[in-house]
Amino acid sequence: MSAMAESSDGRDAIVNDDRRAQAADALTGRRVLVVEDDPFISSALEDMLTEHGCVVIGSARTVARALHLAASEQIDVALLDVSVGPERVDPVAELLAGRDCPFIFTTGYGRAGLPEAHASRAMVEKPFYCDEVIDALRSALRRSSREA
Repeated sequence: MSAMAESSDGRDAIVNDDRRAQAADALTGRRVLVVEDDPFISSALEDMLTEHGCVVIGSARTVARALHLAASEQIDVALLDVSVGPERVDPVAELLAGRDCPFIFTTGYGRAGLPEAHASRAMVEKPFYCDEVIDALRSALRRSSREA
């Protein structure tokens, strides 16, 4: 697949989209758990993930639901809102870490709001752009495959 782009010297150049296709393939079929209590953000994340070929195995709006899904489903990677309603997502992070499942925090509170035991984990700060989330997912999956 290729697209036309104008080069800096004004000539038309063919831009190869293989890199973009390979990046999309890295997410195709990946099973993703979304833990997010805001219905608008949850829906937007689900749509974005589906558009990138992911399989959303569940969207949990409570810690109890997230724990159930994390314990019972095969998950390749998870997106965890740090604050889910009045609760913190720490128990879900602990469960996923124990299963060697990569996860990314989504938060509006910055690194200071992350669970202390997981303060060095990947994080995307709200409000975020779709590309930031996709890049974080790809990075987490690459790191996970190198560690396996």
